Amino acid sequence: MTDETVTKPKTGAKVPERLHHNAYVCADQERTRAFYEDILGLPLIATWIERSEMDGRMASYCHTFFGLGDGGALAFFNFQDPELQARFTAKPQPRFVHIALKVSPATQDAIRDRCAAAGVATRTIDHGYCTSLYLTDPDGLAVEFTRDVEGVEAIDAHQRATAHASLARWTAGDTTPNNDVRPH
Repeated sequence: MTDETVTKPKTGAKVPERLHHNAYVCADQERTRAFYEDILGLPLIATWIERSEMDGRMASYCHTFFGLGDGGALAFFNFQDPELQARFTAKPQPRFVHIALKVSPATQDAIRDRCAAAGVATRTIDHGYCTSLYLTDPDGLAVEFTRDVEGVEAIDAHQRATAHASLARWTAGDTTPNNDVRPH
């Protein structure tokens, strides 16, 4: 979706400016760095080594951040204590639980090429309104790199105009598809 598609909430309040970071737990910070920085191209922009109280005891952990173009980041925790590490490690998720990042066609192609060179499996899906490159990181996190299709502004405008009616239709039990731009 384009930046112009963000509208103010009905309450008149301001919407958040951007995603600051989305955090996960990784098993190995260097392996995560090599994957996100060397293969995917997201620069390591911060590494915080911290200690704080958890469950009545001091816990040491490392928190890394990999930068996105808008100033946001993907972040990863790694705990020194194996018990805490196991407790906070994400469980395998179905493919519908993932993070999607907007990229240009050139960036998507470059990521696909680096993944192929590194032996990282990818799949591409044309959703009609965007084309997505899917892959999985070393800890099982599904990551999508999506690029808008030509003419996305008209698609976005139509969705803005019909979003509430489509949701009401779905809620009422009408499952008739409304994605008329997706290839069959």
